[in-house]
Amino acid sequence: MSVITIIFSILGVIGTLVLALIIGMLLPGIERKYIQARIQQRIGPPVTSPGIMAPIKFFFKENISPNSPVPGLYKSLPIVCFIVVLLILLALTPQMYFFGAFTSIIAIIGFLKVEEVTYVLMGSLSKSIMSLSMPFPDLAKGAAYPNAERSYIEDISSSRAFRLIAFGSFPIYLAIFIPVAITGSIFLGDIVAYQQANGPFILSLAGVIGTVVFFIGYMILLNEYPFNILKSKADVIEGPYMEYASKYRSVVYLTKGFLMFTLGALFSVLFIGVPPNILSWGMLVNIAVALIFPVLMGIMSAFSPVFTYRQFYPVVATTSLLGVLAIVIGLLS
Repeated sequence: MSVITIIFSILGVIGTLVLALIIGMLLPGIERKYIQARIQQRIGPPVTSPGIMAPIKFFFKENISPNSPVPGLYKSLPIVCFIVVLLILLALTPQMYFFGAFTSIIAIIGFLKVEEVTYVLMGSLSKSIMSLSMPFPDLAKGAAYPNAERSYIEDISSSRAFRLIAFGSFPIYLAIFIPVAITGSIFLGDIVAYQQANGPFILSLAGVIGTVVFFIGYMILLNEYPFNILKSKADVIEGPYMEYASKYRSVVYLTKGFLMFTLGALFSVLFIGVPPNILSWGMLVNIAVALIFPVLMGIMSAFSPVFTYRQFYPVVATTSLLGVLAIVIGLLS
């Protein structure tokens, strides 16, 4: 491989990441402004507000120091989330396929799992309430455990995040393994090559079922209605993000849109066979999927209440069974 080819490939990867970040900054606004707000007949925020203006605004706000047993780790978690999403998208680019294990299904699932675990840590490492330390004991009369350690608002979202990791993430992981069942390979390069030679999986029965399962998992991973259990505004306000401010909150907003694009690109690789590459016209497919998914999510969210566990568990169980069915069909095909 010549030096010019290597430089060209590096520039292609960097260009893909930059374009993905720019589009990702617009996706939350498109979902909230052009879909949810229009359906619910309200004005809604400007399309640039959630993904562009909000990060800029928070970046210049005064920082706070919530009470935390490990303040350095607590503050770094939004940055860890962003880096993990960046690594996932980097692994999806075709220029990286020669790295083998880094561009495998196992690596993708590992990165996604790290992203999920950070929410548990966010909730468990903050001991503040609205940025104020609350060291005094809970003296409320009738408390079941009056001498127990005070429970903080983030503790609720932390336990919910743990339940999501233990149960709610099944659909997207099962969907990810459907292409593996069809191709017999865990490597993204093999999955893309198989579809380019035999047609995209989305046109097969297993692929159609897998698309539905993947989309449900997509919404759960993004904590959107009706699966907004992690940070339901009814009782835990912003959940694990509550005590983050200034540039850390800015990173949180950037990561949300970036993850939306990255999950769309992941679907494009697994079920259409088109990896994200700014040097190829196939990038238009990635952009189209990245736009379609938020539109569908916005439509579903606009008509949906917040699920309680009574509704959440049956939906996840049913979707997981569909994922298992699609894997079996893929093995038999």
